[in-house]
Amino acid sequence: MQIGLGHFTCLHLPPADLVRLARQAGFGFVGMRFHPVAPGLPHWLPSPAGQADLARVMAGEGIALYDIETVVIDAGLDPDMLGPALDAAAALGGQRVNCCADLFPGLTERFAHLCALAAERGLGVDIEPMRWRGVNTPAACLSLIAASGAPNAGYLVDTLHHHRCGGTPEEIVAMSAGVVRSAQVCDAPAATPETTEGLIAEARGGRLLPGDGGLPLRETLRAVPDGTVISVELPNAQDRRDDLTRARAIYAATKTLLENL
Repeated sequence: MQIGLGHFTCLHLPPADLVRLARQAGFGFVGMRFHPVAPGLPHWLPSPAGQADLARVMAGEGIALYDIETVVIDAGLDPDMLGPALDAAAALGGQRVNCCADLFPGLTERFAHLCALAAERGLGVDIEPMRWRGVNTPAACLSLIAASGAPNAGYLVDTLHHHRCGGTPEEIVAMSAGVVRSAQVCDAPAATPETTEGLIAEARGGRLLPGDGGLPLRETLRAVPDGTVISVELPNAQDRRDDLTRARAIYAATKTLLENL
């Protein structure tokens, strides 16, 4: 089984360097951050010339693009402004767009519009719950998917967010066929942070290697459908190892987990 490396794991790296790192560490594909989670935050949408250079690096390294991250669907988002990111994802062979959402009037229509724009480019859209956002449970994600009527929409099983938002492995098993296409793996302490600030800090810089925490990773990954695409999203601000050493450790821990489900 191939394993992907999510950009958030090493967000300081430009896409071409991420691709090279992924290949050296053993990963088979990558995700890339082409859209910021908030204005002014890091993202790496390439220019047309940069996109051509990136395509050459990907071909040379044998590393594909699977998904792009992260679209926050809030009241201020105009999905039409995502055109350049969606175009770049499609041109580079990407398949999915990752998003999360707040609650506001018109959310369903906004989500459906994003899904339609993605579908025009042959892309799907995966939504994940986040405890501090309005769409903060697996059930809320599924309700939004159903209300949108978008056939290319899916539920993203992020092992941290799924469990911090009250999700269980059994809930994944009960999901309709075709809803789960993608999963992102990391570990974390069994105890949930008590504050919103703690939850955000953990998600953005406190994730652990598989096996170093207390999440039910094996049970969760046994629950996802066969053929689910598995990536690693593992930002950790405390890990001071060089990128390659860290990436190889992440790959080895994830591979061991998947081989022992």
